[in-house]
Amino acid sequence: MKVSELRIQTARLWQSLEEMAQRGATPDGGVCRLALSDADKEGRDLFCDWLRNLGLTVQIDQVGNILAIRPGSQDEAPVLIGSHLDTVSTGGRFDGAAGVLAGLEVLRTLEEKGIRTRRPLGLVSFTNEEGARYTTDMMGSQAFCGELSVEQVWAIRGLDGTLVGEELRRIGYAGDFPCGAIRPYAYLELHIEQGPQLDRAGIPIGIVEAITGLTWLEVIVRGAANHAGTTPMDNRRDAALAAARIVASLPDLASSIPDQRATCGRFSVAPGIVNVIPHEAIFTVDLRNGDPARLLEAETQFRARVQEISSRSNVLAEIRLLGHVPPQRCDPQVVSVIESVATDLAYPSRRMVSGAGHDAQILARICPTAMIFIPSRDGVSHSPAEYSTPEALEAGANVLLHTALRLAGVERA
Repeated sequence: MKVSELRIQTARLWQSLEEMAQRGATPDGGVCRLALSDADKEGRDLFCDWLRNLGLTVQIDQVGNILAIRPGSQDEAPVLIGSHLDTVSTGGRFDGAAGVLAGLEVLRTLEEKGIRTRRPLGLVSFTNEEGARYTTDMMGSQAFCGELSVEQVWAIRGLDGTLVGEELRRIGYAGDFPCGAIRPYAYLELHIEQGPQLDRAGIPIGIVEAITGLTWLEVIVRGAANHAGTTPMDNRRDAALAAARIVASLPDLASSIPDQRATCGRFSVAPGIVNVIPHEAIFTVDLRNGDPARLLEAETQFRARVQEISSRSNVLAEIRLLGHVPPQRCDPQVVSVIESVATDLAYPSRRMVSGAGHDAQILARICPTAMIFIPSRDGVSHSPAEYSTPEALEAGANVLLHTALRLAGVERA
């Protein structure tokens, strides 16, 4: 078989996704595989077994990133494929896992056909990309690239009060492989689009040119508790009402800045009693924009709104930065390679900007990086209804395979 005729096994890739989806499966058909949870451990164990079955040595680094390198004929920096296995609490089967398991299928295909590359070819599953249990998101890739120290990661406390370092040890993934010991020649990531553009256009391959920036903020509003029936409306310090006014201003904020997104994803009040005016409200805000100046302007405007509304509502407000990842452009040469591969394989493609954050935007700071998108049905993601077809996975994985081969070089077939 000519290398140009090489294709992945769609049924095998689909079966791997089905098996992984059972780790953390929910009754509604979704997946809850929060970072460092028992379900995450089960998914990690399965992934490591698959890697070892290929004869690969599995390395676990100090923050739990899972790495395996298939040697090349030359001892050079590897081409690295990666994504993540953790999900949000209401996740689906494809977000993150499709990229990791498409990378696994690439390695399986090369091993099965006896194809050796000149550069090593590696696969990585990063810890806590989602940030659903521990903020900040993309934690594992930030440690991998040196943007967070190991000690900083270990000390991060989750929404459930647990510490990352303790949970890594509990599930057996506190490795000793040094973070940052590997510096890739290039990094590739396949991912479902998580938006509707490819699905609406009937285009099987998206080629990511840039990835949005994001700022996560937590706002704590403090007022005064009092009786709901006896306290006049003009004599209240209602933390929940002030917080609601701030949240309600988000659409106006987003519409005032081009391509801006603004979302309140979590909102709680205390004491949470029907007949008591809340003395405290805590909520999060997710700001996103592909332009760094616009993202900064959105944060500046938001902080001003918080100050103005809280002052008018006679409450106090504190803003805490949970995480910030600046926008990132992908490497033009790697983007061109993906585009050329898609053309050669007769898959229509479109260049696009990712509205979601990914580990790839962190890796792009240390090596040439680009992403391959496949369609998400109806643009749904972070939901049990998330779905991409076997045909979409096949197309994306074949493009991933041949892009990796072009970057790593074929030594023997």
